[in-house]
Amino acid sequence: MRITLVGMGSGAPGGLTVRGLAALQGAGLIIGARRLLQNLPDGCTDNRTALYKTDEICALLQEAGCERAAVVFSGDTGFYSGAGALCRALDAAGTPYTVEPGVSSVQLLAAALGRPWQDWQLVSAHGCACDPVAACQKGVPTFFLTGGSETPATLCARLAAAGYGEVIATVGENLGSDAQRLVTDTVAALAQQQFAPLSVLLAERCPAPPRRAPGLPDEVFLRGKTPMTKQEVRAAVLAKLAVRPNDTLWDVGAGTGSVSVEMALAAPEGRVYAAECDADACELVCQNRAKFAVQNLHLTQGLAPEALADWPAPDAVFIGGSKGNLRAIVDAALAANPAARLCISAIALETLQQAVAALTAHGLTAQVTQIAVSRSRAAGSLHLLMANNPVFLIARE
Repeated sequence: MRITLVGMGSGAPGGLTVRGLAALQGAGLIIGARRLLQNLPDGCTDNRTALYKTDEICALLQEAGCERAAVVFSGDTGFYSGAGALCRALDAAGTPYTVEPGVSSVQLLAAALGRPWQDWQLVSAHGCACDPVAACQKGVPTFFLTGGSETPATLCARLAAAGYGEVIATVGENLGSDAQRLVTDTVAALAQQQFAPLSVLLAERCPAPPRRAPGLPDEVFLRGKTPMTKQEVRAAVLAKLAVRPNDTLWDVGAGTGSVSVEMALAAPEGRVYAAECDADACELVCQNRAKFAVQNLHLTQGLAPEALADWPAPDAVFIGGSKGNLRAIVDAALAANPAARLCISAIALETLQQAVAALTAHGLTAQVTQIAVSRSRAAGSLHLLMANNPVFLIARE
């Protein structure tokens, strides 16, 4: 059997390439989503089966007795298409096939706008987790493939909530069909509208947040009466944790959220999970999260380690407060990811001893660093150094 995977572009016959059209008209069996099967060009077989799951398609292809079969996909076979999974399955089975690509929704929108798309960032929000704020903070136009629970309106609502309500965006509905419609407006305005299920979104350049080395000044954070990890210690913590842009990070005992915010800024493509048991401190975390527009910061109010139960496995963990549960928190972090990078802060000698013991219990070597910071303060015509409490940072080697 000769099998061809065909991209149908917008799903209308006019969106097919010449080679794709020939493959469909020569096939004795055509498989695909019902919408696509209903819009096949003239001259195609009536032997059509509506399937979209890879295993079901493979099973039918094995049973089919025809010489040629085609599987149709919307858009382009190489752009967030189910064709990828089918290719892997056919490769695993040793079944030969041919791919005929289609016109993607990115190309259709760019053509409708009369613009090139080579500088756009391409993001899928179709049936998968998507952080539109983080995606749009890279300073380039961002194209979103939407679908399921994520619509142009929901994406725009999240962007507006992060302070990007005045950014211009375009929604493309039913691209490539007679019902095609383009709507260009502010993100805030688009968030209040409804659009067809087959829609995409292009958000123009959003103001990129300023990038700087870790260690924001203490006074930029909302603090109240909650203890806060100081600037110099925060910078050292992120260095010890070696935070990378796409890391999943834990901050246990978040306090004001100063370390959580610094983590979120250092990992714009990752996720930060903060745990704090004090209600007033949780409110400060929320306020600081909003101030710095770090939508990738997620807060859990509760006592660790119970509060960590549903969190995803971390790449790195900072423990700034433990309420006497330090050993259990370290156990929980290493159970989630035995290779997680750990850093524990302590100001009491007893906490230092507990941190070393907790790491040693797992066969790990503790690297202990003491940070003693003094800051100048004017006293008349003189300047005196005023010492902060020494802080111990305990990291696994």
